[in-house]
Amino acid sequence: MLETRWWGPPPDAAPKLVLLQEGLGCVALWRDFPEALADAARCGVFAYSRVGYGASDPATLPRPIRYMHDEATDVLPRVLDVAGVRKAVLLGPSDGASIAAIFAGELRVPRVAGVVMIAVHVFVEDLATIRAISETYEHGDLRARLARYHRDVDVAFHGWSGAWLDPRFRAFDITGQFGRIRIPALALRGTDDPYGSAEQLRAPKRAATCSVQTQLIAGARHAPHLETRQETMAAIVPFVHSVLMEKAA
Repeated sequence: MLETRWWGPPPDAAPKLVLLQEGLGCVALWRDFPEALADAARCGVFAYSRVGYGASDPATLPRPIRYMHDEATDVLPRVLDVAGVRKAVLLGPSDGASIAAIFAGELRVPRVAGVVMIAVHVFVEDLATIRAISETYEHGDLRARLARYHRDVDVAFHGWSGAWLDPRFRAFDITGQFGRIRIPALALRGTDDPYGSAEQLRAPKRAATCSVQTQLIAGARHAPHLETRQETMAAIVPFVHSVLMEKAA
């Protein structure tokens, strides 16, 4: 079973924003962002915790190196079916953004009208940040802090870090997905993101054959939706409205 939650109008009353968690995220770690987004965008918002995270069922480790592809092409379509989502925009930060990009590139699903990608991982640049987080998890207070949100915190953390730190993961590159996306996309990134440079925005823009809007958000790191909410909302809400109005026309 997956942990799920709705905010805003019920499933059959309005279009939806489907939130795809970051690498170590879950429903609770969206904090109050979904409620604020539902109010600002006047849409329903749906979020779920992937297997192994939050209160969802445990996962078996190690995770496959292609776990983001599996989530995008196998798990997410079934989640949308079960949730009864009929028209939606996908929104994800970090791993969730990569899952949204893969979904849009691999599948043609009419009910998904657009994608919002925050701090998307397009390719692997530098793993120093993940190595540092792993040290904090093993020897600092990160494990205790994450344990408040995940049923099995070791599965949640090691499932993510184990895949990223596997030498085979250096080959991860989804630039080509952007040449296959046929729906509007918005990509946002903080100027101070330690996980990657602005090239993570420039590469998709060069590869894209669809409309891809990109924006760097000054002062934000890897979670602009939490760190610089006003600027991030100012980019997301008009995009969502334009996409959903276009889809309805």
